[in-house]
Amino acid sequence: VVDDGSANVGAVAPVHASYAYDPRVSVILLPSNVGKRKAQIAAIRRSFGDLVLNVDSDTEIAPDVVSKLVRKMQDPAVGAAMGQLTASNRNDSWLTGLIDMEYWLACNEERAAQTRFGAVMCCCGPCAMYRRSALMLLLDQYETQFFQGKPSDFGEDRHLTILMLKAGFRTEYVPDAIAATVVPDKLLPYLRQQLRWARSTYRDTLLGLHLLPGLDRYLTLDVLGQNLGPLLLAISSIAALAQLALTDSVPWWTGLTIVAMTMVRCSVAALRAGELRFLGFALHTPINIFLLLPMKAYALCTLSNRDWLS
Repeated sequence: VVDDGSANVGAVAPVHASYAYDPRVSVILLPSNVGKRKAQIAAIRRSFGDLVLNVDSDTEIAPDVVSKLVRKMQDPAVGAAMGQLTASNRNDSWLTGLIDMEYWLACNEERAAQTRFGAVMCCCGPCAMYRRSALMLLLDQYETQFFQGKPSDFGEDRHLTILMLKAGFRTEYVPDAIAATVVPDKLLPYLRQQLRWARSTYRDTLLGLHLLPGLDRYLTLDVLGQNLGPLLLAISSIAALAQLALTDSVPWWTGLTIVAMTMVRCSVAALRAGELRFLGFALHTPINIFLLLPMKAYALCTLSNRDWLS
């Protein structure tokens, strides 16, 4: 158990003391607050098993997660594998329900497609297993990530995945290894989280671009689509608003196209998941257009910002 130098160390000292004589537990207290990545590295350096499982503190894993991920890691070519994420608090609000569906789509569309080529582009932090021998090769690069001359503190899961791919290891997704994590239940914390993730995605996309020629052509299309798709949607939305403002004519064609594409996507998801609730994911489209796209533009303009925002 690593405490990364928390300010309330006095308050948690009794908890540490209660495990002091438990041979299964080792507590590492870092001298100053250095963040999650440094704490993670301290744990990895003290580890001794063949495999390392990373689980976020707000995440609960199913009883069979370890065995299912281990089965995937029996292939020595696999450097990392992630499980399927769900929202443990999905019934708390309309937003948590929406994020739960977003996670399902990210895992069972995006990651599921990428794993066909052994190149999941981000093994998500809440539940990911790594080969320790591969980690030891990459720890120095992982620890000293800089962007524009400043240490990079967040997006550790995406960066570590890119390093694994650069080193020639496969990264995989295991859909039946289920992990439930707590997601934001209010809009502002959700947008802050998405801003941090957007900065991380842009930084590591730049790092991983040169990998694409060596990967399958589908993955090149996938990465380009993830980055150019929102840009095209933003241009379409701005053009539609400009048409409405300048000509007083309603941009029916643009609006109907976006609605049609939204309903097709949600219907396919509802069919594949076998749950009608996925039709409600249509609500994500206006959130995406009016909140997430401007936020992503802001993220692109502030890539050097290191604030965790949480």
